[in-house]
Amino acid sequence: MATIKLTFRASLSKDKEGTLYYQVIHKQVARQICTGYKIFPSEWNKDDSRIIFQPSIDDKRHTYLMSIAIRIKKDMTSLESIAKKLKQTGKSYCTDDIVSQFAVPSIENGFISFCYNLILQMSLIGKERTAETYKTALNSFIRFRCVKDDVPLKDLDSSLIMEYESYLKSRGICPNSSSFYMRNLRAMYNRAVDKEIIQQKNPFKHVYTGIDKTVKRAISIKSIRQIRDLDLVKYPSSDYARDMFLFSFYTRGMSFVDMAYLKKNNLKNGFLSYRRHKTNQQLFVKWEKPMQDIVDKYDTSNSPYLLPIIKNASRESRRQYVTAEHLVNCKLKRIGKSLGLSIPLTTYVARHSWASIAKSKNIPLSIISEAMGHDSESTTRIYLASLDTSTIDRANKIVLKSL
Repeated sequence: MATIKLTFRASLSKDKEGTLYYQVIHKQVARQICTGYKIFPSEWNKDDSRIIFQPSIDDKRHTYLMSIAIRIKKDMTSLESIAKKLKQTGKSYCTDDIVSQFAVPSIENGFISFCYNLILQMSLIGKERTAETYKTALNSFIRFRCVKDDVPLKDLDSSLIMEYESYLKSRGICPNSSSFYMRNLRAMYNRAVDKEIIQQKNPFKHVYTGIDKTVKRAISIKSIRQIRDLDLVKYPSSDYARDMFLFSFYTRGMSFVDMAYLKKNNLKNGFLSYRRHKTNQQLFVKWEKPMQDIVDKYDTSNSPYLLPIIKNASRESRRQYVTAEHLVNCKLKRIGKSLGLSIPLTTYVARHSWASIAKSKNIPLSIISEAMGHDSESTTRIYLASLDTSTIDRANKIVLKSL
């Protein structure tokens, strides 16, 4: 009878998580199956080959480890069942037979089911943004399928993906949106490959996964002034939306999610420090009077947060900021229409606008890139690709002073 064990391979770096593997041994031949699950060495009991739940871990980490433990128990039972059935046939079998049968996609291990499990894992370990983008892409693929049956991973080939791309085109989905879906589906498929559930067949090789040049999403300094000077006293929700837009602009195009999680202790000695949720890069912004004016406008005395976006600390913070962002963008679009702007006004426009206006003031690309927390100048160039060079004047003043 084959022996099934759970093993842990530590990372070469002491500070990083290691990986759990299933080890299948039969007739002195061993094979390993990568689970893809990551844990720290302190969370592994070598003697008992099991996960340890430290008393000091937070609820989110405990939930993540519990989900892994449940999945491992299920996988171990499946592997043992496969080995038992092979033995009962009375025929000779090898370790690879067990591994290959375990890797055969079933309804449970179908592409859609695999993606659902992956999305849950991303959410449990705090990668909500990744989970949301994966879910958006998966929902689009499910609408294309229009049937309840899952897709076995072995049937996910280039023909099916090309058919999906044609479906998106027929419904007027633009190339960038189609590419967004494809890239995220491909990322989930590649995780199945990494876990050795299926061999790489490159099903996305014949569909578009690039990024087209997007339409300009920046507005002029004149339009920023118009937004700032609007009289919105009678419209509190629009006034609030305008303030959040301006705060983003004043802070070099800070994203809404980063604004939402700003806490009062992020502001010290005249500087606002924070880490970007997208890249974890730490940024420092010199605190200016226009920023303080917005903060002073709202009562957050009973909140640890700097801005009135997450208002109830006892409720789920992410849902609050997502709802707030949606409402703010709805109001901003109305403001943009009232001013006759040629593009929909959103909080993201503040980020593009800061970059474009900074460039128009002859601020070097390297400085703009660093100010916005970009990983490379090539990312910054995307923001500036549609900038009309005729608007660049010789002034090299701070953007806020030109308001």
